[in-house]
Parts: sequence; C-alpha cells; structure tokens
Amino acid sequence: MDESYTDLPTSHLLGSVPAVVTDEKEKSSRTSPSPSTSTASYEVPEANMQIFPPNNGGDKGRGYQTLGSPSEGFEQQPANNWRGVFSISSYIQYFNVDTDMVINRLLSSLYPVGGDFFSKIDANPDLYGLIWISTTLVFVLAALGNCATYLMEKRTDSTTSWSFNVSYMNVAASSVYGYAAVVPLAFYLLLQYMGLRPNLVRFWCMWGYSLFIFVLVSFLLLIPVEFLRWFIIILTGATSAYFVSSNLKSCIEGNDLSIVLVAAFSLQFALAIFIKVWFFP
Repeated sequence: MDESYTDLPTSHLLGSVPAVVTDEKEKSSRTSPSPSTSTASYEVPEANMQIFPPNNGGDKGRGYQTLGSPSEGFEQQPANNWRGVFSISSYIQYFNVDTDMVINRLLSSLYPVGGDFFSKIDANPDLYGLIWISTTLVFVLAALGNCATYLMEKRTDSTTSWSFNVSYMNVAASSVYGYAAVVPLAFYLLLQYMGLRPNLVRFWCMWGYSLFIFVLVSFLLLIPVEFLRWFIIILTGATSAYFVSSNLKSCIEGNDLSIVLVAAFSLQFALAIFIKVWFFP
C-alpha cells in the first residue's frame, strides 16, 4: 500500500479510534541513512475507548460512552406508578407461587374453620389462583351443566331429544368472572370508605380460592336426584360463605361492621344458589 495514504490524519473522522502514531510524525528515519543514528521515539497518545454511535447533542441519542460508565438498562416501572399499571412486569410478583403453595391454599379454602387464610397469604398474595380457578369453574359449569341436563331429561323421558346449550358458556363466563372481579373490589371500596385499610390483592386472592369448592361439587351435582342436589349445593354454599365471612372478619376486628359480614355471606351463598338453578336445574 502507498505510504502516502497511511499518513493521512484520521483522528477527526466520526467514530474513529484515535491513531497510535501522531499525525506529525518525525521524518528522521528517512533522512538518516546511517544505521548508527538513534531511533526516533514516538509518543503514543492516551486512547479513550468509546461506544458508537455518537450523540450530536440534545435528546437525540445516548451518544458516546466510555467503557466503565453506567449504561442505561431496563428500568422496571413501579406498580404504584400510573405507567406500572400497564406494565406486565408489575404483576409478576402476584404469580410467583409454586405447586405446594397453591395446593396448601386450595386445602385451606376447603376447611373454613379458623379464618386464618389471610395470615397464610400475607407475605405473598397471588392472582394465579383467582384466574386459574375462575377459568376452570367456567368450563366445568358449562360442560357439566349440559351433562346434568341430559341425564335429567333421559331419566324422565328416554325418547326426548336433547341438544347442547351453548349459552351455558356465556352465562358461566360473565357470572363467574364478574363475581370474582367486582365483588372483592366492591368490598375493598366499602371498607376504605369506612376508614379501614384493606388490601385489594388479598381480597381477590381470598375470593378466588373460595370458588374452588364449586369446581369439586359440580361433579357431584351430576347425580340425577333433585333432593340430593339441593342438599349438596346448600352445604357447599354455606361452607364457602363461611370461609369468606370468617376471613373477612379478621380485616375488620375492633370495628362493629356486622352488616359487611352478613353481606359477604349472603352474596357467596347466593352464588351457590345461582349455580344450582341455572346450570343444574
């Protein structure tokens, strides 16, 4: 390569690395034919490694950054920020549960005596149970409700025709999802209005697990005996309602809010009656 090209100064070019040899290089090696002439020493400028691309000023880009300077990483939005509401990363903590934790909470919802469910989930309330149990209950009610209708019709008249009722799915989804989302929110706002400091996520968690008993009982409601069906659903509704009211009582200790407990008990029991009347007539 022609040496004239290598002597061109390049330190002013955009994004270039500073040259090791200075632009004003001494020519002594060319003019000294004698090998005894002392070799010229070159001073190496201090290099400053930089990151491409550069910044032309303002907020147009990050610009040059030296190695070792802190880089801009991903910044997680806090949940209490309005931007955090629309960020998926804000809700990861409410799905941080394992199989053992979920099974323990499911078993606690089937044993309502004690009202200590909030103490078990206080450190880590989850929304996984709310979504998973509600979705399972929707499909179970739609499927088993049609099966129960088929069994009852065939028991009374084996020659009658039967068709699958698709509307069961729409009713199950709107009623279960609506109840699981709106009722805890309503009690949360009510208790806040009364001067208490409830936790909405804990309410959603508790009400979500309270629906698990209806998933199990739906299989028992396939029994084509009407009296036995009513006995099962009344016992189930009372158990689930007592679970909700007893745990809600722990949030309002020291306050005379018996009407709130009665309302929670009545709504949970009314849900059980609705399931029986609509899906297992």
